[in-house]
Amino acid sequence: MSARPRPSADAPILLVEDKDSLRAMLRHALEARGHAVVEARDQPEAVAALQSARPAVVLSDLRLPEGDGFGVLRAAKDFDPELPVIMMTAFAGVPDAVTAIKEGALDFLAKPVDPDHLLLMVERALAQRRLATENLLLKEELAARRGAPQIVGDDPGLKQVSMTLHRAAATDTTVLLEGESGTGKELFARALHALSPRAGGPFVAINCAAIPETLLETELFGHEKGAFTGAASRKLGKFELAHRGTLFLDEIGDLPLTLQPKILRALEEKRFERVGGNIPLQVDVRVVAATNRNLKAAVAARQYREDLYFRLAVFPITIPPLRERPHDITLLARHFIDRFCRDLNKKPLLLAPSAEQELRAYAWPGNVRELQNCIERAVILTNGDTIHARHLSLSFRTAPTANPAGDEPASPWAAIDLSGTLAEVTRRVVAEVERRKIEQALSEAGGDRGRAAERLQVSYKTLVAKLKEYSL
Repeated sequence: MSARPRPSADAPILLVEDKDSLRAMLRHALEARGHAVVEARDQPEAVAALQSARPAVVLSDLRLPEGDGFGVLRAAKDFDPELPVIMMTAFAGVPDAVTAIKEGALDFLAKPVDPDHLLLMVERALAQRRLATENLLLKEELAARRGAPQIVGDDPGLKQVSMTLHRAAATDTTVLLEGESGTGKELFARALHALSPRAGGPFVAINCAAIPETLLETELFGHEKGAFTGAASRKLGKFELAHRGTLFLDEIGDLPLTLQPKILRALEEKRFERVGGNIPLQVDVRVVAATNRNLKAAVAARQYREDLYFRLAVFPITIPPLRERPHDITLLARHFIDRFCRDLNKKPLLLAPSAEQELRAYAWPGNVRELQNCIERAVILTNGDTIHARHLSLSFRTAPTANPAGDEPASPWAAIDLSGTLAEVTRRVVAEVERRKIEQALSEAGGDRGRAAERLQVSYKTLVAKLKEYSL
């Protein structure tokens, strides 16, 4: 069977087979068609090859001396959900091969393997791979035209999240975005909406932690006129406002237990009543939720309903923290510099090597949001054409260390950045004192924002604004 050889620069085919003679025969058949081949004899070798070779197709035997084809399949799908996997098996193993297809394998080959059949199947897998890539690029182009948020980063973990997001966007499944505060969960939620068939509908967001418990139900479900004192007219809730669009429930882990059954019903039936009403309302809403809490632990501690958790976590996506994406820090910093220079009508600024070094050395507990705030402040403070380390105001974030002699701790004033005007220094010091005091109050209040606001003698709204400002 003759055909034009493929260029060897393409991503290779991972061949997982323990029998040397069969593996050699299959390798020669594939190489004769111009395919590069990477070999593995068992599951551990295959997992290592997935990471190092980044193959375009996986061809694996079901029976292996260590591990099995199912393990190779799961590892391949964990590495890349779109990676085609073809299973090989003797006739007796056909039922297992069918099971593998149900778990995500593209197809299976019965032994003895016909080389021509194998080559046809590999070509089909590669064509499907190219089609999936082209479809992804077209979706991204369409989303960009619609104004989808730009997700900045080259980290492999972030790219994996992006691919998973594209897969979820094509469905109407409930998605749970998990990740630390400041990782950009709302940005990902908006991107998911823009990539989905609901992109033409509304995107409605609500922060379940920022609204007092007494008001949250009416914010979500609305209320009828006269439902309570002060309800002078009917109010539509977020579920109604998101009809035929996407509802983003941010900080869903802070949802009060008393409200969780009503949210569960709304998710399962897409039906609810306004507060003070008795007429069931039906809505067409796709729900995306986000949390920085460990909901599994909250369920185990009986602080969260198990049935609601499973309903929310149909399609969980975990967004990596910035400290696990160190190579993205400088990339994001430059992105924010360009943005804020445009917003503030300033000429483009450079980032000094000392500033880059300080950015990479910092742990970024507030993640991307903290980095964004840091860069915005630096752009405002910079009068020249270059952002230096002193403009970042990160000296506060480093704990004071003892002096070289080790007899007395270094003065805390030594860590204060005194560059700039008196007003600028004062502003930095006051901001740091506020941040530390708020952290202390939250710790003493066991994380309860209402109690923390009382301790600080500020309104709940003021506290929430400060938490956002300081990326806490």
